[in-house]
Amino acid sequence: QVQLVESGGGLVQPGGSLRLSCAASGFTFSRVAMSWYRQAPGKEREWVATIVTTGGITNYADSVKGRFTISKDNAKNTMYLQMNSLKPEDTAVYYCRGAGYWGRGTQVTVSS
Repeated sequence: QVQLVESGGGLVQPGGSLRLSCAASGFTFSRVAMSWYRQAPGKEREWVATIVTTGGITNYADSVKGRFTISKDNAKNTMYLQMNSLKPEDTAVYYCRGAGYWGRGTQVTVSS
């Protein structure tokens, strides 16, 4: 049974940092491209970043490029999203996606 469990969200001031984690199980994590998405209140879910299986190649949405870093630890079956220089517009529920499945999300709120 595939499970994706996000953690690490919370309330942070503008300019601050958070690191999200996505613990995966039920599939061969090292062979699957993994992604982060987010959904702000009243908006559609949007893609944030992807890390592919070969060579650790990463891609980012323009809105987070240079501020967010996606990574994965295959030994721990865990994906991460390091978020720096956070802005109020980064406020959203963040979801991980892999193997065709979604996690339940973790709330990130950027506010002073």
